[in-house]
Amino acid sequence: MNAQTAPTPETTPPNTAAAGRPPVRAATPDDAENIIRMRSEHVLSAPLSEEWIRRCTDELSPRLTPAGDARAFVIDAPDGTLASCALGLIHAVLPAPAYPRGLAAHVQVVATHPGLRRRGYARTVVSALLDHLSEVEDVTLFELTASVEAAPLYRELGFAGGPTLMRMTRLKQPAGASTVGGSPAWLPPEQYAETVLKATAWACVLFTDEDDGLLQLHSVYSPAHPWQFVGGTMDPGERPWETAVRETREETGLAVCGPPRLLATVYGLPGAEWPYSTIGMVFDGGRLTARQIQGITLNPQEHDEVRVLPLAEWKALMPDRDFSRLRAVEEARRTGEAAYFGTWDWGK
Repeated sequence: MNAQTAPTPETTPPNTAAAGRPPVRAATPDDAENIIRMRSEHVLSAPLSEEWIRRCTDELSPRLTPAGDARAFVIDAPDGTLASCALGLIHAVLPAPAYPRGLAAHVQVVATHPGLRRRGYARTVVSALLDHLSEVEDVTLFELTASVEAAPLYRELGFAGGPTLMRMTRLKQPAGASTVGGSPAWLPPEQYAETVLKATAWACVLFTDEDDGLLQLHSVYSPAHPWQFVGGTMDPGERPWETAVRETREETGLAVCGPPRLLATVYGLPGAEWPYSTIGMVFDGGRLTARQIQGITLNPQEHDEVRVLPLAEWKALMPDRDFSRLRAVEEARRTGEAAYFGTWDWGK
């Protein structure tokens, strides 16, 4: 790491207390233990032992020096501990046009003391960290894992949720580790969670016109699935119906009114096109008038055409499995019996 780019008094954002915002400063090696204790108490699912706090402090302290790869910004608490902190670890990746220097940063810790929350502290330390990493270190690729509660803040700061992050913890089983009845020994929830199926969840809406023609949107980014329902991938913290309402508003400008009526549940195995299973729900959006259809406003980054056709005329315009899914959803709407479509698998 270039020593000239580590946080120094010259590169640290100025103290902002005078502007009515909390004072933020760059962390030093002396802050390592307090950052580790904040992580232990307010981030991890189980607090660290004193031995692990010492080990983590010894690891972090030299990395917060100019020659290290850790950068952190903190707000001090009146008792000499920390009110809030944000820690990022810089690491090398293969360069690409979006990150030409081949640098990425993982935001490892964002924590605020529970008694001092809802004062803008988290936003302040994260903003200071991101500004320093991008403007001083020239980092353009940022990664983090957001809780449901924190996701709205990170979206406001420019992060986008997605299904691509995968993690695995592989610990060597201690010698003599026991099993019960031939079953593996109990694992802590965070370790067990790494072993179970990972899937992408999505929610969509089927609209028809007054003659029961089926409405689909033409995708600008997916030649493998050119015609699609209105809808998309669920954001952290959303329920399926909330996703369907939000995506409909973003993609068409239409407002979907409840109560929700589920038409179909769709499942797909992973494949060459997508590395995860997918679980989706399709809701009934009801009939649209010709005027409503004409008033649809598309997001040009996602779709470039609205088309309404009878079911049979869609067959020639989409892959077989997409048409089979559309046919199952249309039948569910027509008969009133919810469908389960379990073979919308991704390409091999």
